[in-house]
Amino acid sequence: MKILVCISQVPDTTTKISFADNNTKLNTAGVQFIINPYDELSLTRALELTEKLGGIVTVINVGLADSEANIRKALAIGATDAIRINSEPKDAYFVAEQIAAVAQSGGYELILTGRESIDYNSGLVGGLLAEMLNLPYVNVVCKLDVEGTTATCEHDIDGGREVVKCNLPCVLSAQKDLTEPRIPNMRGIMAARTKPLQVVEPQVVPILAEALTYELPASKGACKMLDVADAGKLIDLLHNEAKII
Repeated sequence: MKILVCISQVPDTTTKISFADNNTKLNTAGVQFIINPYDELSLTRALELTEKLGGIVTVINVGLADSEANIRKALAIGATDAIRINSEPKDAYFVAEQIAAVAQSGGYELILTGRESIDYNSGLVGGLLAEMLNLPYVNVVCKLDVEGTTATCEHDIDGGREVVKCNLPCVLSAQKDLTEPRIPNMRGIMAARTKPLQVVEPQVVPILAEALTYELPASKGACKMLDVADAGKLIDLLHNEAKII
């Protein structure tokens, strides 16, 4: 089985965010980057499938050279090889187009992404990629099994979960509960140093979106304590001061 896993790098969740260049881009000074956690779930499940069914797992990333440490981590976790598309990931459409250009000639039976990246949280790449490749797409998958040429997926829907089947090849995005991420061991870390990492140049793709400015959320305001019996005053404050009702 030949599986392609799309990975991105994102700021660690403990990072204190600030902006540079007049609030037009993230200030990366001192920021620790990690593999997007949902992408790690995809990678781990891909490895579990190939351990059971045989095959290889390729990871692909749209990023500059500074993303190679996290690509090597994916190789240390167990991926067979890696592809880095040598470009800054400008927006979801751009990323999907770059991956699609590589994937369409790769003969992959299964393409996995995370449900979203934890920095921008757009959740767009998986669906865009499936459309560009004209493949079935199932999102927020929390359980995945493959038998023959059929993938059986359990995924989240409003109010519950649904089980669906689709033919391979297909594109799926991982949700929590899909599996438990793996921690690379010393043997994997040593092996990752010599695993193939191919760097390809990006396709020329129009940029459809541009971030004009960034700002941090407003600081928390003062907390007002009211007596439990004073519902009238609470309603007045919510209406006239907070203006949310």
